[in-house]
Amino acid sequence: MSGLSGYRSLAPKTKNLVVAGGLTGFVFGVYFYTMRAVGGSDELQVAIDKFEEQKRKNEPEATLPPKA
Repeated sequence: MSGLSGYRSLAPKTKNLVVAGGLTGFVFGVYFYTMRAVGGSDELQVAIDKFEEQKRKNEPEATLPPKA
């Protein structure tokens, strides 16, 4: 634990800046990792496109007048 002895000798403002920097770096890292993981998959968009295509195929049938 010799690394902490150097941290203890820092001024309180400097300690706060070190902690704030570490937390900020962690938060940005998690944010960018999550955005990359979520953005890599377009499964939802593919499903929406398929649904819209099916809807367009069925629309002309629904607009035809009934046969007499």
